[in-house]
Amino acid sequence: MAFESLSSKLQATIKRLKGQTRGTEKDVKEFMREIRLALLEADVNYKVVKDFVARVSEKAVGQEVLESLSPGQQIVKIVDDELTALLGAEDYKLDLSKTPPNVIMMVGLQGTGKTTASAKLAAHLRKQGRKPLMVACDIYRPAAIQQLQVLGKQIDIPVFAEGIDVKAATIAKNSIKYAIRNMHDVVIIDTAGRLQIDEALMEELAEVKAEVNPAEILLVIDAMTGQEAANVAETFNAKLDVTGIILSKLDSDTRGGAALSVRAITGKPVKFASSGEKINDFEIFYPKRMADRILGMGDVLTLIDKAVEMYDEKQAEELEKKIMTQTFTLDDFLDQLQQIKKMGGIMSLLKLLPGAGQIKEEDIDERQLVKVEAIIRSMTKKEKRNPDILNASRRKRIAAGSGTTVQDVNKLMKQFEEMRIMMKKLGGKGKKGIGKKMLGGKMPNIFM
Repeated sequence: MAFESLSSKLQATIKRLKGQTRGTEKDVKEFMREIRLALLEADVNYKVVKDFVARVSEKAVGQEVLESLSPGQQIVKIVDDELTALLGAEDYKLDLSKTPPNVIMMVGLQGTGKTTASAKLAAHLRKQGRKPLMVACDIYRPAAIQQLQVLGKQIDIPVFAEGIDVKAATIAKNSIKYAIRNMHDVVIIDTAGRLQIDEALMEELAEVKAEVNPAEILLVIDAMTGQEAANVAETFNAKLDVTGIILSKLDSDTRGGAALSVRAITGKPVKFASSGEKINDFEIFYPKRMADRILGMGDVLTLIDKAVEMYDEKQAEELEKKIMTQTFTLDDFLDQLQQIKKMGGIMSLLKLLPGAGQIKEEDIDERQLVKVEAIIRSMTKKEKRNPDILNASRRKRIAAGSGTTVQDVNKLMKQFEEMRIMMKKLGGKGKKGIGKKMLGGKMPNIFM
């Protein structure tokens, strides 16, 4: 999980600081020492750590902070603000304002997830109403062209390729002509990488850039590479003048140093975060949201974005109507569990809720979801619509049909009843109260 180690250490330190009703310069120095160690252990660049600690310390030892009623909370706000600034402060979007087709060059070392990120970006842009074309310009890695074509087929986005015997710059040039003929408004060029930066690689990328005049040059950085990522970013930026960063493999990163170093060293914004192998594991990088997530303040806006992406307006209205009229059934319950799976699983969603950052993965058993699905699918339509008819013999039959026990069935029905009670309370609050109550209320936990 991204930033797991850094996040847990910072949150533990912050928790102690928040509990203090008075603060001294000595307390601040001790707090900053712990933050410095946490950042260095997260493999953040030493100069970046030094500058960050200096800025926070300067603001935290001010008289207004130390003599306030809650100095701990004020210092936490300072850390949050500075962490947001370190990550980029603003939300940076792609510049696709040129006459179409707008060209996006994807660059980076081999193994950073560049090809997968190209497909994810293409899918992301299509959701925004664009008509992307992907271009296979990695003519060196044996399976690169085939990989892009397979991904293109999966997401139903065309791939322009001319084989390994044509120069990359020529392929890129020809792809623009193809895009114009076929009315593609965005061209995403997947370029070649190397295991390490060399002159031949940079010369080829410079040739491609000169040929297609890209609107964006996005550098894909492997978040697991720590301080080395900052060095790579600095070199690519010096040679190509990149316009933004995509951080890949954030799901595997337990340190997070790359995200906190790259922006500060290159001055170029992180525009997207990529995690996992699924096409939907790709999101716009919001510095403020990420800083809040690291400090355990949650990221409800991203949670809402994920929900909106999965639900259309009609579905949302139907669910709200069922909540209001208290006609929420086991079929609806199963549908909600399916939505949770599509949104990345319960653990990834819990990490976005305020105060849930310290929940450990071992405390959550997502295998329970499989069991719940099996139990509900073993019921008749009548039983799912009206679970009150589930007597002992019916429960025994359902347990046998789902490969579970009667105790498992009883547990699920108890949890569903708790949810119905909660829904009943929500129904009386009116539409405006539903969202707030859902976030603040105690949801029955079927995963523990």
